[in-house]
Amino acid sequence: MATPDSTLHALAVDLTLAVGQLVRRLRAETDPGGLTLSQLSAMARLERHGPTTTADLARAESMKPQSMGAVLASLEQEGLVQRQSHPTDGRQILFALTPLGASVRSRRGRAKHQCVEAALSRLGPEERQALASAIPLISRLDGS
Repeated sequence: MATPDSTLHALAVDLTLAVGQLVRRLRAETDPGGLTLSQLSAMARLERHGPTTTADLARAESMKPQSMGAVLASLEQEGLVQRQSHPTDGRQILFALTPLGASVRSRRGRAKHQCVEAALSRLGPEERQALASAIPLISRLDGS
């Protein structure tokens, strides 16, 4: 007989595997440029929150500033982010998405949505409703 703990563990394993497979498939089909998860996450945060310092980005991404500096340097080299002067503190540098970076984010987002829409189209109405009902629960799993 399954205990509540073993049932919870099995659910955690199954959900982790399913989400991991979906993320890997989306990355494979929508990221031909081969950007790392750290690069993609930094670009997404810059898109959502605007120009940010390396230290603030590192804090937000739970990374060391040196690691975030390397991520930003690689994105800058690819022309996806650019440096800007801080408006009130001349000692600080802000990083912002370039138009190319915004375009890459937009194209990738559209490709991900199209990929998921194609997968959803293969499901029946009840299955789609079950997924729609699970979205608020899945969203709460991040602890926010």
